[in-house]
Amino acid sequence: MKLCRYDEDRLGVVIDTMIHDISDVQDRIRAEARYDMRGDAVIAALPQWRSRMEEAAAKAPAKPLSEIALLPPVARPSKVMAAPINYQAHINEMEAQPHITGRDQAGLPQRPKGIANQGIFLKANSAMVGASEGVAIRFPDRRNDHEVEFCIIIGKQGSHIKQEDALSYVAGYTLGLDMTVRGIQDRSFRKSCDGYAPLGPWMVTADEIPEPNNVPFTVHLNGNLQQDAHTKDMIFDVPKLLEFASEYYTLYPGDVMFTGSPPGVSEVKPGDEMRCACDLIGEMTVMVRAAE
Repeated sequence: MKLCRYDEDRLGVVIDTMIHDISDVQDRIRAEARYDMRGDAVIAALPQWRSRMEEAAAKAPAKPLSEIALLPPVARPSKVMAAPINYQAHINEMEAQPHITGRDQAGLPQRPKGIANQGIFLKANSAMVGASEGVAIRFPDRRNDHEVEFCIIIGKQGSHIKQEDALSYVAGYTLGLDMTVRGIQDRSFRKSCDGYAPLGPWMVTADEIPEPNNVPFTVHLNGNLQQDAHTKDMIFDVPKLLEFASEYYTLYPGDVMFTGSPPGVSEVKPGDEMRCACDLIGEMTVMVRAAE
């Protein structure tokens, strides 16, 4: 099942090129949820409500995708996590260009290699946007890069998760852009500008992607293929990432995990178009503009 949020906080099921409105189901789920719950009520309720969602979608009015504005597939994650360096080819390309990251300045040491040495970093929840909202470049005088990533959406609460159990904690998957202001400041600072975490186009439930470590995905910049990636090349695969992150954080329904950027990152400027695609998920187009 493909679940999307769109327009003014509506919930829909995506079937082919149509959105079937099940916002009434969303309203009922939220009405029953505690206000102080940690995580997203709709994602938490998915196991119990999925059949009712599918029944509602079969009877619901539908709109073409072309007539709606896509929002992030999760409304209220407790946190947005990200793996910093999880593709060896991306590590190699950045080490070959220290001027991009500022590591060539004033004797700064090289960063230690590997995600285990780098840890998981957080992006502000306020950075999360949908495809329709686009990316507003906050610092046009600095280099701003796109990093397309395969993203995990957590389905249930868990801590100290073992790799062999990890996939049972996944609600679904989506695509994300880990937008980045280059520089020497902390990652969470430079990657948390408003709009610097586009997600979408929607969430695909985990049963539709039984092998998340075998997923190809791409991003085209202004029509040119820029990143051509495959999750099989990740240093930490999906179960290992969840095991690692859950040693430090309790994971809650709706939490988002960016799994790391593949090689091919490049600079974006106002007026550019980023088109992210995955055969198992879908396609989203994200426009770049100058911040107001």
